Amino acid sequence: MPHARANGITIEYESHGPEDGDAILLIMGMGGQLTQWPLGLIELLAAKGFRVIRYDARDVGLSEKMDAAGLPDMEAVATAVAQGDPAPVAYHLDDMAADAVGLLDALNVRKAHIVGASMGGMVAQLVAADHPDHVLSLTSIMSTTANPDLPAASQELTEQFTRTPPDPHEDPEGFVDHMLSHWRLTRSPAYPVDEGFVRAQFAADVERSTYPAGPARHYAAIVAAPDRRPKLRTITAPTLVLHGEHDPLIPPVCGRDTADSIPGAEFRLIPGMGHDLPPQLSGLLADAIEEVARRARS
Repeated sequence: MPHARANGITIEYESHGPEDGDAILLIMGMGGQLTQWPLGLIELLAAKGFRVIRYDARDVGLSEKMDAAGLPDMEAVATAVAQGDPAPVAYHLDDMAADAVGLLDALNVRKAHIVGASMGGMVAQLVAADHPDHVLSLTSIMSTTANPDLPAASQELTEQFTRTPPDPHEDPEGFVDHMLSHWRLTRSPAYPVDEGFVRAQFAADVERSTYPAGPARHYAAIVAAPDRRPKLRTITAPTLVLHGEHDPLIPPVCGRDTADSIPGAEFRLIPGMGHDLPPQLSGLLADAIEEVARRARS
């Protein structure tokens, strides 16, 4: 796959669809490789005439790793946040937003429709707020604003997602089992996916790249992020906020708070959806992204 220099680092990416189509930039969530965007969604968007770009964020997949940063001290990060002090993190979500914009620049894409899921939605929000000249529209999926008054995930989920996984190099099957345990807790109840299919996908991701330190640093950046609502109020691009009705990781009220914070944003609650992107929803998601893109064109 191709790679580009963006914001001073190397970013791995893929481009699908017509080169002269309006660009859509897909930003995946915490620790997620570009392969976690459903291929069916990408094919549907490309068939609609879009140039679809997906990429590995810094510290995951085949993009550049921040090895020198080491593992984050989450207790120190949480303490700093509670005290209102600068958190000791390797980088911030703002840096990841600058990576996204740098990739667009490297690909000579002047403006794009920005689509982000989970942490990727947080990054996409910052792209729209801080780099409006690069944005045609914004679609924020199953994400949030860092509003401190919003509900958090359950204790069970928090413990699961902060549990140290098996070493993927010594026990790749155990690492895949760990990923599956996450998925079982967050999958969409109305859109069942064969577990064997999901396991195969996770195994392919582990073979492609295994780097547990990256997701840990992503998590530290999320925890250290300030309330984004003041920035969200400055967004002028047409915006769509999508959220699963049964999302246990980022409750639906967080999506509504995102939409309420962005002038003119539309909020859609998707029945039966959890905190994942099941292939059965690719058509709905593609049509929704096309609709907000059409608003941007008009």
